[in-house]
Amino acid sequence: MSKGGGLLVAGTTSDAGKSVVTAGICRWLVRQGVKVAPFKGQNMSLNSFVTREGAEIGRAQAMQAQAARVEPTALMNPVLLKPGSDRSSQVVLMGKPVGELSARGYHGGRQQALLGTVVECLEELRSTYDAVICEGAGSPAEINLRRNDIVNMGIARAARFPVVVVGDIDRGGVFAQFFGTTALLAPEDQALIAGYLVNKFRGDVTLLEPGLDMMLGLTGRRTFGVLPYAHGLGIDEEDGLRVSLRGAVRESVVAPPVGEDVLRVAVCAVPLMSNFTDVDALAAEPGVVVRFVDRPEELVDADLVVVPGTRGTVKALAWLRERGLADALARRAADGRPVLGICGGFQVLGEHIDDEVESRAGEVPALGLLPVRVRFAPEKTLARPVGEALGERVEGYEIHHGVADVQGGEPFLDGCRVGAVWGTHWHGSLESDGFRRAFLTDVARAAGRRFVPAPDTSFGALREEQLDRLGDLIEEHADTDALWKLIEQGPPTGLPFIAPGAPS
Repeated sequence: MSKGGGLLVAGTTSDAGKSVVTAGICRWLVRQGVKVAPFKGQNMSLNSFVTREGAEIGRAQAMQAQAARVEPTALMNPVLLKPGSDRSSQVVLMGKPVGELSARGYHGGRQQALLGTVVECLEELRSTYDAVICEGAGSPAEINLRRNDIVNMGIARAARFPVVVVGDIDRGGVFAQFFGTTALLAPEDQALIAGYLVNKFRGDVTLLEPGLDMMLGLTGRRTFGVLPYAHGLGIDEEDGLRVSLRGAVRESVVAPPVGEDVLRVAVCAVPLMSNFTDVDALAAEPGVVVRFVDRPEELVDADLVVVPGTRGTVKALAWLRERGLADALARRAADGRPVLGICGGFQVLGEHIDDEVESRAGEVPALGLLPVRVRFAPEKTLARPVGEALGERVEGYEIHHGVADVQGGEPFLDGCRVGAVWGTHWHGSLESDGFRRAFLTDVARAAGRRFVPAPDTSFGALREEQLDRLGDLIEEHADTDALWKLIEQGPPTGLPFIAPGAPS
């Protein structure tokens, strides 16, 4: 091939499984010796990552790059939208923030203007890789947004990529979703819809086959596979209150603790919560039980409370006060019971916030649990720091506008510690195995728990096992020969038009 082939993985709905299917295809291909890259033209997520060159991209694309065994770059997610409210988002272009736009302002013209940049990034990846596996967003049949689309059929048509539509059968109605998605597309877009992929199937697949045959008769398009429901595979979700290892969060008590006690972790579910994947490494530890909370009484039996990152620090601060969680955190600090603040959570634990950038609220008193004063800068800090804490090497990444002036306490990464209250801007620090074990040992001591971290838990190895399981799902339950033919040769010819279609 003169330039790499490709495929677009679309979905009938949000959360149909596009991210994990894309990752699974990437892992299957790289195991076959194919040089492959993931791509998503536009992503809307508060769950982001910093590449080695200092670019901010969606964590889903970073996870897919890991599945493909390549270093993530801004080319893989040229446009990232980070919601700041129901009606506006920060626009991150090629890894750097370029401004805040309302939904109407973005979809009203700004989005279409970015199509050239998105296509250029895709073409650059195609010139370097044997295959590029693209992930769509939402549904390609959102006909109100089709005119300015740069992530679903807009990118498929620009690249002449075949499209496989994923449907979550666990939600029900998957046949209607497949048919309706196809029938609502313009003829030129329908010509790229190669077929379907059923996700999260439970039971006897032979009972499903008559429906798949009828779909072939109705649409002229085949189903490329039926993926079974698999627990614990929701890694690096784009958004929402589903942590990426939510399956492991529920199942963690199944793995017995090494010591006599379990360790209970409560995560404050603050508004506009970002990078909630920070607690995944805790959830992966045997004997650590992680849950999200929004009431003060839920902090009472917690051995550790985590205040996570947020896209709205001042809004989160107000929410903590309104819910009574701020008082509960203050009581914990006074009693010497562990609290960890990460990024925005670190900022709210300080003494004072001056924000003329994110909320434009000006000077706001914070919770006063750490001797830190925060000023929001127009420029966003994007970094991949490496350091040491508790005698262990730590790697992390930073994504924040707030600049912290630490005025006391013991040094802790870039932040500080006072008693049993820790604060840092570093996301991902708990993925450093030695540091995580040392930190949990400190937490258990302060909480009075006979909890002992497992000596051999490797978060990186667990992540690789998950990605291999995704690759196994594709290899064992999808028609990989047919998928490779699509990647290499493009959309099948002679696909029938399904009425009524949409205007061209």
